[in-house]
Amino acid sequence: MRHLAADHGLLHRLFELGIAAKAVFASIETAAGLALLATPNALIQGWLHWLTQAELVEDPSDPLARRVLAAMGYLDAGSQHFYAVYLLGHGLLKLAVVALLARRVAAAYPLAIAVFAGFVAYQLHRWTLTGSPAMLALSALDAVVIWLTWQEWRGAAARG
Repeated sequence: MRHLAADHGLLHRLFELGIAAKAVFASIETAAGLALLATPNALIQGWLHWLTQAELVEDPSDPLARRVLAAMGYLDAGSQHFYAVYLLGHGLLKLAVVALLARRVAAAYPLAIAVFAGFVAYQLHRWTLTGSPAMLALSALDAVVIWLTWQEWRGAAARG
């Protein structure tokens, strides 16, 4: 397995910060996926109902509580399983790519670019369906990490 030489300039530090952020988000996604797999749907529904009930008693028009209640209708056991598997797979894939990048494995750079570009494509597709600003923000973060990965890969290859 070939490893690339390290740099210590500003772009390298930004690259390391970007992959560290990816690792944190990937860990959260993995934990959330595991929690969704391990928690019965009825328990989640009961907890969300309990959480929103006090807010709705205080303010029956509370927009956040109303939105959570509306979302509860879409979180059936099948949807919960999909989200659990998606978050778990997405998180574990990102953790594997980040681990390879952290070890400076040469093949990890094009792999990371391809994987993160796939995430951007999916997130932009979801944005067209939902209009969610979060999808745009995640895509922008991924685009920056892709650019930093490209710069790191190119710079490391030039250093030999």
